[in-house]
Amino acid sequence: MGAEVHEGVSDGGADVTDVNREGVHRLVDREFLSLERELTLLLRRARASSGEMARQVHPDLEPAAYGLLVCLDDSGPQRATDLAAFIGVGKATMSRQLRALEELGLVAREPDPADGRAWLVRLTEEGGRRFREVRTGRREQYVRKLSGWDRAEVAELARLLHQLNESPES
Repeated sequence: MGAEVHEGVSDGGADVTDVNREGVHRLVDREFLSLERELTLLLRRARASSGEMARQVHPDLEPAAYGLLVCLDDSGPQRATDLAAFIGVGKATMSRQLRALEELGLVAREPDPADGRAWLVRLTEEGGRRFREVRTGRREQYVRKLSGWDRAEVAELARLLHQLNESPES
């Protein structure tokens, strides 16, 4: 049975799209379709940008590992399990990424003073220098790209993105 799609149907004043697939009705607000489109584009560009920034830190750095450097620079030394939870990956993936970062000389492990059985991961001096150099360049790009924006708009965008990132997944 094919899908029937009716654009622009009104539901109490809201523009909606009515999709009927085998008797199942879903109403999707136009705003949510627009949000999906814009987030998809943003995430696609962010992935490409992360790859570029990772290569600037070190030519052999995996793009996915760039987020670990962000977390370590922002929060200081962390346990691998905390990093895995923050990034949203499993222990095996985190171990592999940290091992690669150690081999590149960007991070080091040290005993956790609060628990002698655990280890903390921290940026090395070289890793911190390289990362902050790239991050500063990235921030300068944001300033140029958003130069026509009011500072309050930039702050509101940051607030809304933070709110989205802090929302529990369902």
